[in-house]
Amino acid sequence: MNDESVTGQLRDRLEDLAAEIGHARKRMDLGHLAALCFCEVRPWARRSGESTLADLSWRLSIQPLPLDRTTFLAQIDRLIEELEQACSRAGVDSAAITLRQARAD
Repeated sequence: MNDESVTGQLRDRLEDLAAEIGHARKRMDLGHLAALCFCEVRPWARRSGESTLADLSWRLSIQPLPLDRTTFLAQIDRLIEELEQACSRAGVDSAAITLRQARAD
């Protein structure tokens, strides 16, 4: 994805997703993280041509729930890392920084 391929509306939604996911990750709100990653990220990624991100979200939604919190967070953090990269590709660097900081906390 490059700046030209992301419409203003998709870019706005990406910024919103990054803020919501960053906030939920900082608060360790696992239920909200799961809902965002399963229900919001995949449709956005598919519309934006972000196939790796869409695939990560899809795999999270169809797998059996992980047995422990640490495993779940590792999977969520992998998805967040890919979302950071999508933000960078879309030229939304502030959103990428927000996500990076949320994972670091």
